[in-house]
Amino acid sequence: MTSGWVVLLNGAPRAGKSSIVSALQSSAEEPWMNLGVDVVVKHMTPDQLKPGIGLRPGGERPDLERFVFRSYSALYKSIAAHAALGMNVVADLGHHNSYATLDGRWGHYLKELEGLRVLIVGVFCPLDKIMQRRTISEGDYLTATKQGEVPLPVQRWQDEVHKPGIYDLELDTSTQSPEQCAAEILRTIASGSRFEARDKLIALPD
Repeated sequence: MTSGWVVLLNGAPRAGKSSIVSALQSSAEEPWMNLGVDVVVKHMTPDQLKPGIGLRPGGERPDLERFVFRSYSALYKSIAAHAALGMNVVADLGHHNSYATLDGRWGHYLKELEGLRVLIVGVFCPLDKIMQRRTISEGDYLTATKQGEVPLPVQRWQDEVHKPGIYDLELDTSTQSPEQCAAEILRTIASGSRFEARDKLIALPD
């Protein structure tokens, strides 16, 4: 059995990852399973342990960090199991290493995907666009202050989420629609290129 593809979308909240997931699922000829942060946090994590793997940079909740590590490990094992059974998997993520006590190095989890076909995508969006999206999003409390200041959690995501910035493909959702991003992902996979971001991230020193 040929293993499925794994596409990992890494970026800040409101960068457009979920929209890309939806576009990929609706436009691709083959089915893509959605196994990302939104699914785990919204539908799997008990309320008392939220935001779980959605924990934002800054080390505000060291009491959750052991659970975050276990949850990410379980998520990547699940992604690997689906792909090994021939299913394509797309996952929206927000990896960072700005914790109080946890080593959040991405390579720890990527080891679960060794032997599989993996495309790691950086989803970028300028901060002003992210703030616009937060402003028009119903129920979003992390909007700009009356003085126009960006909330610290939003700024931390922007500063931390793309470190070390090793990707196979980079997308900018301020200039590309979700459909264009999905098409670019499929074109990149079809190119037959060798993708090395996973191995480079695993090889980073502790």
